[in-house]
Order: sequence, then C-alpha cells, then structure tokens
Amino acid sequence: MAETVKLFVGLDVGGTSVKEGLFTEEGALIARASVPTPPLIDGTGYDAVCSGIDELVGQANATVEDVYGIGLAVPCPVPADGEIRLQANIQLNAPGLMRALETRCPHAAIKFGNDANAAAMGELWRGTARGKQSMVMVTLGTGVGGGVVVGGDVVEGFVGAAGEIGHLCMNPDEERTCGCGGRGHLEQYASATGIVTSYRDECAKRGADPVELSGPSDSRAVFEAYAAGDEAAGAAVSTMCEYLGRALSVIAAVVDPEVFVLGGGVSNSASQYLDELYAAYRRYAISVCADTPIEIASLGNDAGIFGAAYMALRAAEA
Repeated sequence: MAETVKLFVGLDVGGTSVKEGLFTEEGALIARASVPTPPLIDGTGYDAVCSGIDELVGQANATVEDVYGIGLAVPCPVPADGEIRLQANIQLNAPGLMRALETRCPHAAIKFGNDANAAAMGELWRGTARGKQSMVMVTLGTGVGGGVVVGGDVVEGFVGAAGEIGHLCMNPDEERTCGCGGRGHLEQYASATGIVTSYRDECAKRGADPVELSGPSDSRAVFEAYAAGDEAAGAAVSTMCEYLGRALSVIAAVVDPEVFVLGGGVSNSASQYLDELYAAYRRYAISVCADTPIEIASLGNDAGIFGAAYMALRAAEA
C-alpha cells in the first residue's frame, strides 16, 4: 500500500494579496499561489481563497484529500481560544471562512494565527532559528511587530496581544502619537516610518534639506543617505538603534531567548546598523543575556506562509 501523502497549506493574508503555499511534512515548499485579498466575509471571498488552494494542489498533482492542515496568518490579534475580536486592517468572518475551508478540505485541521507570530514560527521551522526552542522575532516594516517563541510554541497571550513589541513604551516624554494612540512606543523610532520621521526631524534641527523620499516609510533612502555621510540620517539610525537595543534588553530579561531574529524591510539594511544595534543592546542587557545573538531572518516574505503551514501541521498532530 502506498504511503499516505500529507500536505499542508500556509495562507498569509495581507492588505492587498493572500499569499498561499503548499508544503510537505518536512517543510518543502512545493507550490505557491497568490490571490487579491477580497473581503473574507462571504462566499465570494471564501471562494477566492479556496480557488487558490485548488491551484496549489493542481500544481503539485495532488488533491484536496491530501491536505491535512491549513494555517492562516492574519494581521490581527488571535488569542489562545482562536476567537478573533479585533480587526484593524482586514474584513474577516473567521467562523465562516473556517467552515468554507473545512468543506473544501475535509481532512484538514484549520488554525488561525497572528501574522507576526506566524513569521516567527516560520523562521523557527525552516529559517534562521531552525533547531532552536526559544526565539524572539522582531519585524521592522511600516510598523514594528513581533513573535515570541518559548519551548517551541508561540506565545499568543490571553487576548492575543503577546509579541506586540512595537508598542513597548520606550519614551514616555514623546509628544508625537503612535498609531495606536499611545506615545513613545518603539514603533515610533524603529519602524521604517519612524526612521523617516526621525530623519526629517534631524534635518529640521540642522536646517538641512532631506534627501528625496518616495514616501513616509522610505527608510531605504535614509540608509543610503547614511552610507553617503548624511549626519541627519546617521542620527536617525542611531536613534533607532538606541531604542531598539534597549527594547531587546527588556525582552531578554523577561524571555531570555536563544536568539533574536530581525525581519521586515528595514532588516534588509542591517549591514549598516547591526554593530551599532548590538552595542546598544549590550549596554542595557543584564550580563548573562549580553551575548544573545541578533540575527537576520532568512525566509523573507515567505516567512508567513511557512509559519502558517507549520502551525497547521502542529494542529493536525495534536
């Protein structure tokens, strides 16, 4: 009798598209697809996602009966009970989508998870943190997200807010308001948007003109200016490193991970600031945690689909 093939689907629900990947139990990505993100609240939206799964199994010459787990990474808090109560950037009827997926793939375990947590699990499964049991991932993009893994399991929290690293209050005297309504949060300094804001502020202090920026989160241009000797850009990068290093030291004192992993678009410029960031971290960290490595994520934009599939695999095995 032929051995049963067990496949797992990872779905990463973004603002513009749903990235979909089909994986083996060993973590090999064997097919991928992408569909524009519809409102996931009715049959039209559910069918769009399910059609992507049909495309995946078709690419792999498999069938939906071979799918034993489907994981969905979504941009909102997902508490341990799985009931999504807060949606800021998507329209999602989680119970309705789950029923549609169960109908299309009757053998599959369905698991929802926060997108940053999924990215952390992806890096744990097949990325930079592979083989580790504990890690903290920090995603530095338009905002700052995070995922905390302890004992091989992602920490979701009572209301799904575990890993909201971007909202650690690092400067209570900050006058600018964070997107969440708070002040002085890490996201205001270490995100792409925060770096650009700090750069513009530094230029204003110096009476200097900023380099041309394509938008409010064009941190790449700031790093290029920094490499060219722009003092205002250098000050903005130092501000990022100071606050991020201090935040990591606080996290280390609570979690004591084996490794910190940096992801997101800002991590693409890490060669320009990693030494300064590590120095800032060591200034604040307690001595036993001072040597915790800070590394760069390796899965890039695929971390979410890897992690979603891994969460599905673990749910199927439970």
